[in-house]
Amino acid sequence: MSLDWLLGRQLEAFAAAGFEVIGVSAPGLHVEALAARGIAHVPVSSFTRALAPHRDLAAGPELVSVFRRLRPDIVHTHNPKPGILGRPAARWAGVPHVVNTVHGLYALPGDSRRRRAVVYGLERAAARFSDVELLQNVEDLAVMRRLGVDDERLVVLGNGIDLTRFDPKRVDPRRREALRRQWGAEPGTVVVGVVGRLVWEKGYREVFEMARRLGPRARVVVVGPAEPDKRGAVDTASMEAAAADGVVFCGERHDMVDVHAAFDVFVLASHREGYPRAAMEASALARPVVATDIRGCRQVVVDGETGRLVPVGDVAALTAAVADLVDDPRRRQEWGRAARRRAEAEFDERRVIAITLGVYERLLASAPRRAATTAA
Repeated sequence: MSLDWLLGRQLEAFAAAGFEVIGVSAPGLHVEALAARGIAHVPVSSFTRALAPHRDLAAGPELVSVFRRLRPDIVHTHNPKPGILGRPAARWAGVPHVVNTVHGLYALPGDSRRRRAVVYGLERAAARFSDVELLQNVEDLAVMRRLGVDDERLVVLGNGIDLTRFDPKRVDPRRREALRRQWGAEPGTVVVGVVGRLVWEKGYREVFEMARRLGPRARVVVVGPAEPDKRGAVDTASMEAAAADGVVFCGERHDMVDVHAAFDVFVLASHREGYPRAAMEASALARPVVATDIRGCRQVVVDGETGRLVPVGDVAALTAAVADLVDDPRRRQEWGRAARRRAEAEFDERRVIAITLGVYERLLASAPRRAATTAA
């Protein structure tokens, strides 16, 4: 899923730059989408998205075998789990260069000491096998420094989206209105949108309670796949209760330009993020964003200018911030325009691609090429 959704355009750009690109991941429905992009794929049968210790132990040797067979010049991993397993596997397979992208460290100051020790310990150990660590925000940069990773191996990459696709000028008003009718939003109703996997750490407890408190003042719409195999998945009973309070669940969608355009306000109540793509997409389409005051979200939202930042888990603050925007169309427009300007200045995916290609070329300049560049 991540190779297509999160990395698809980057993989296409790497191929266009002359690299042979091979995706290595768990088998799944998104393999066909990768093929449509012209990206080869090698499945790792023991790989799973969910935490599965016994299968994870088998995935390491399988990755080593895959990398030995492919003989890539570079293995580029993406955390959490592929980065933990992929970095040492690449080195043990004799891969000359290993790059890892940190999509947010999966531990926060409020987490238990045990969780933080495990997460940071695994990252410290895996980082010993990489040449370069690409980071999405400066707060993770500070953490990696504390974990003992040398500055010359750390690069702040940021994150980006396709601003030519997520452009207000490309919005079709007819599709926007059709979606709003599909969601049961009457003319004049404010639509509050949420995009994210249906796991509790995305803040759905707060979102569901916010929807209950807002009542008929707004239509709350949730877009994202259910992930019943993931730890902390939102259960069916909770979704049914939220639906009874008026929340609309749309499942997984791919027409995200139309989806964001049909929202009036975007909400991200997540407990942990790297550099949230959905919030960047909403900003690029000139939608104000209400998000939690955590790393990653702070890089997207300027409080009081493009949206609001609220404390994690604070339902009252979340509801109040959203209600203020529901009741103030002028502010929604002003903050939305400011969000688009910020997106144009900060969220261009072409910059991320250029930095990554620069890292690849620098590494390859120190050793002759072998066969392929592999993204794991």
